[in-house]
Amino acid sequence: MATIPNRIVVYAKDIMNITGRRERAARKLLAQIRKRAKKKKGSFVSVEEFCNYTGLRPEHVSVFLV
Repeated sequence: MATIPNRIVVYAKDIMNITGRRERAARKLLAQIRKRAKKKKGSFVSVEEFCNYTGLRPEHVSVFLV
């Protein structure tokens, strides 16, 4: 039986669940995080980058990434 590893990537749907924002606002937030991290459009945003940007604690965020 394989164990499911914790995800390290945050998607717009995750941000919608965590923050209560709508899809467009969640996508905009991802774009802002990518811009600050100097990543290209469409690049993955890690949980660590999301937490650093928003100030949320990783243990609170990981609950939503099941």
